[in-house]
Amino acid sequence: MELAIIDWVIILAFFLLSLLIGLYASKRAGKNIQEFFLSNRNLPWGLLGISMVATTFSCDTPNLVTDIVRQDGVYGNWAWWAFLLTGMVTVFIYARLWRRSGVLTDLEFYEIRYSGKLAAFLRGFRAVYLGLFFNVIVIALVSLAIIKIGAIMLNWSAARTLIVISVITLTYSTLGGLRGIVLTDFFQFILTMVGIVGAAIVVVNLPEVGGLDEMLSHPEVKGKLGFFPDYSMREAWITLIIVPLAVQWWSVWYPGSEPGGGGYIAQRMLSAKSESGATKATLLFNIGHYVLRPWPWIVVALASIIVFPDLESLKESFPHINEQYIKHDLAYPAMLTFLPKGLLGIVVASLVAAYMSTVSTQLNWGASYLINDFYKRFVRSKASDKELVLASRITTVILMICAGGLTLALSNALQAFHILLQIGAGTGLIYLLRWFWWRINGYSEISAMIISFLVALYFEFIHSHTGLPALEAEIRIITGVGITTITWLLVTMLTPAESKEILYYFYRLVQPGGPGWKKVREMAREDGVDLKEKKTAWAVPNGLLCTFIGTFAIFSALFAIGSWIYSNIMQATILTIATFVLTIILMKVWALRPD
Repeated sequence: MELAIIDWVIILAFFLLSLLIGLYASKRAGKNIQEFFLSNRNLPWGLLGISMVATTFSCDTPNLVTDIVRQDGVYGNWAWWAFLLTGMVTVFIYARLWRRSGVLTDLEFYEIRYSGKLAAFLRGFRAVYLGLFFNVIVIALVSLAIIKIGAIMLNWSAARTLIVISVITLTYSTLGGLRGIVLTDFFQFILTMVGIVGAAIVVVNLPEVGGLDEMLSHPEVKGKLGFFPDYSMREAWITLIIVPLAVQWWSVWYPGSEPGGGGYIAQRMLSAKSESGATKATLLFNIGHYVLRPWPWIVVALASIIVFPDLESLKESFPHINEQYIKHDLAYPAMLTFLPKGLLGIVVASLVAAYMSTVSTQLNWGASYLINDFYKRFVRSKASDKELVLASRITTVILMICAGGLTLALSNALQAFHILLQIGAGTGLIYLLRWFWWRINGYSEISAMIISFLVALYFEFIHSHTGLPALEAEIRIITGVGITTITWLLVTMLTPAESKEILYYFYRLVQPGGPGWKKVREMAREDGVDLKEKKTAWAVPNGLLCTFIGTFAIFSALFAIGSWIYSNIMQATILTIATFVLTIILMKVWALRPD
């Protein structure tokens, strides 16, 4: 396929806008790393929420959803829908705690919660582990998707695609810092929503698909439409519903869905003007992520089953593409080749925008770890603001180069998704409890990191080469969670608690409250230490109730949209009413929060 002049004009205009925003924000971003990484904690919550949504919509996300729908059906998306529980807990409990902490990165948390050399080591190790190694893997995963899109829609080689788009992304990321990224995310979000909705409308009405009614009644599609698996599908219920909802959401660390918030989600919360702004931004993110975006992707994925029923049909249609990349996730960009001129340019630009929003955030976030939590903390503690900003920009470039080199080793999005889930299996509970249980210490976190990584290494690279029977993904996740959780709990109880001084400091700063800190409050009274405790009820019960109500409200909205698309009027009406009622109840309950 070839893009028309109008398509190239749209794409180039988008590139130019991104560069201009980077230039606009560059002067302020160059002042210091507070401005470069947090925009001086002065960003409005609406802009931050949209930025979170834009960042989590990478160009690999529709590919992943397409991969899931083609293989498991619509209900397969519970593999990531289950993370809504994590998101809502972050909204109503952890967003305010993060904002109160006043840290520049979430890794600074280690030295306000734990003490001594162990806390410093943990902060430095995580800075390199997440900021460099893990971050490079995530960027490579996203870059894999843009390579496939470039190969199909532009007929570009992998190297050409990476070089062109990476240079533009690097330019505005290194110039504008977080402010430039967040401002660019706003325009990228609008563009991506126009693109994915427009693509879904056009694809459904292709002659090969025959319209929405014909698509939904197609024999190969009908069995893929359910929001939940059939009751007789025991394995699907365990794999896609029970394990994600009962285990995965609280136990697994995954970028953008960290239990208790973390990574670039924490970065956005820390950039808000207030605790209230952090909460509102995170709530807006969860609405956008789970309600607004899934169905345009799902519709295109369902249509692709008719046009490209198997991998062989994809291979025949795109013989110039390396067989390594012929996977089910290729079907999404393949369907976009049917788009008309003009809309094609918008969609290509939107996919590039999705790539750029994710990668720019990952680069800025990773650089914040490597500079603030490693370079400044351990290498150049007296470095000037000018030196730190320069080092941040150089680090951003190095991260992009490393990620580009790794990209060609991956083959499909779902493969990498499962690897990332396995690496984080069992660590999530620590990120939830460390705010509310005084006994957790630095050894708890180190042991969890090491064990979860070793278990993932065994399952992904050793088990398959030992002649042992293959294990399903859910078995690996549950096993990893069990081994890791038992290990860090044992380590916690067998190692000394943190010093009184650090526990008192953390409690005064964050005011977590609750029974998990009863022992510390008793020690403080005995020592005559004032913890400046607020004279209000513990806020967590209210937060948990809001989490429960908010989760049902968002799922009701998600399935209401699906029901309207399916023309199931009765179900759609009931779910729509339920969404409004639950939203009103949520607002009333949240207004009663103790603090």
